[in-house]
Amino acid sequence: MAGLIIAVDGHSSTGKSTFAKIIARKMDLVYLDSGALYRAVTLYAIGAGLIAEDGTVDAAQLDRHIAEGKVDIGFIRDTDSGTYVIALNGKSVEGRIRMLDISSSVSRIAEIPCVRRHVDSVLHRYGAQGCVMDGRDIGTAVFPDADLKLFMTADARVRARRRLLEMEQKGEKADFEAVYRNVLERDYIDSHRQMNPLRQAPDAVVLDNSDMTIDQQLAWLSDLLKQRFGITI
Repeated sequence: MAGLIIAVDGHSSTGKSTFAKIIARKMDLVYLDSGALYRAVTLYAIGAGLIAEDGTVDAAQLDRHIAEGKVDIGFIRDTDSGTYVIALNGKSVEGRIRMLDISSSVSRIAEIPCVRRHVDSVLHRYGAQGCVMDGRDIGTAVFPDADLKLFMTADARVRARRRLLEMEQKGEKADFEAVYRNVLERDYIDSHRQMNPLRQAPDAVVLDNSDMTIDQQLAWLSDLLKQRFGITI
């Protein structure tokens, strides 16, 4: 299975990351978190003073820093867990990039064309060795020639209930209708953004997991892999 590239795209709250990580583990492939790379660039931009107090990003300066090789992002293997974690200039920043200040600024960073080109180049470098990657534009923009493209979706109300449950498990309080409206809003923004919007690739296989457990999804994938590649997981 070396060199096999599996792209997992789809709507928010469909369990893409969880599913992609399990696939990677079962198939002994690297799982690449494309969103983490954008977070690492955001961390660099904050440290370099390229994000103003009002959230404005100095895109020209960031482009220059990237061109000068100052924003070295990638994945390194964690010696304790054996998993791959995100690195910035050779050092793990896995914990730091999940903090609130990064989450608040990453969407602005991810919109910048030079950043998207930089992240895509890194993903291509790692992906050449085979990987499982999830996101919004993996099968359409990052790896349009992926060996297998999955497009995950589910009923919006089902996804809202899932997200509400996750929030409650973290001790957060939320109203279902508010969460549901947010899901619909995310769908609209993702599918209408100017650069690489969310859309199903023509050759992607749709997985609607509205009424499926994770075990049922894996069984579905196992059948698909056997049909396509003669692979059993």
